[in-house]
Amino acid sequence: MSKLLVVEASPRGEYSISRNLATRFVADWKVAHPAGEVVERDLAKADLPYVNLPWLGASLTPIEAHTPEMKEVLTVSNELVDELLAADHIAISTPVYNYNIPANLKSYVDHIVRKGRTLGATGEGLVSGKKCTVLMASGGVYTEGSPIQDRDIATMYLRLILKVIGIEEVTFIAAGGSKVVDLRQQSREDFLAQFVPAIAAAAKA
Repeated sequence: MSKLLVVEASPRGEYSISRNLATRFVADWKVAHPAGEVVERDLAKADLPYVNLPWLGASLTPIEAHTPEMKEVLTVSNELVDELLAADHIAISTPVYNYNIPANLKSYVDHIVRKGRTLGATGEGLVSGKKCTVLMASGGVYTEGSPIQDRDIATMYLRLILKVIGIEEVTFIAAGGSKVVDLRQQSREDFLAQFVPAIAAAAKA
C-alpha cells in the first residue's frame, strides 16, 4: 500500500495558495492510489521546538549510546523521521517568505536531517527510493527567464537538502506571482487552475 506524507507550512489556512495546491494534489493522489494512505503533518499547528544545546548533544551521540534523557529530547524528531521513512511519496506545501522557506519548515528540516537515521556515518543520504513533490507559492516569479531567478533560494535549498538525505526524484510546482490573488487582480480559483495539469501529473507519478 502506497503512503503519502503531506507536510504543510502556511499559517493562512483556506486562504493559502500552497495549501490549496496541496489539497488538489492529495485529491489527485487518492484517485491514482485508491488503496493508499495519507498522513498529514501541519507545521502551522505543530509548534516544533527549535534545535537547542540538549538536542544537538543527543543528535550527535550514537543512537546506541543514548541516555533516557537524550531519547526524551529527540522524541519529536524521531516521530518526524519515522513518518518520513514510512512514506513512499512526500508532498511539501510551503509559501516563500523573503525568498526562502518559513521558519517552521526550516525547523522541520533540522529535525529530519539526522546522523544515524537519514544520514550515514560519512554523510551519505539514507532516504532512498522515495519521491517528493514541492508545492510552492510565492508573490514573486522565480522561474527560468525571470529577472529575479537568482533569488530563488527556497527551491535551491529544498532541492539540496532533499538530495543530502537521499531524495533525488523531486518535482517542483512553483505558483509564482500569487500576489495577484491578494491584490484581487485574479480570483484564487482562476490562479490555481493554471497548475492543475502539473499537479495531476505529479500525483500520478
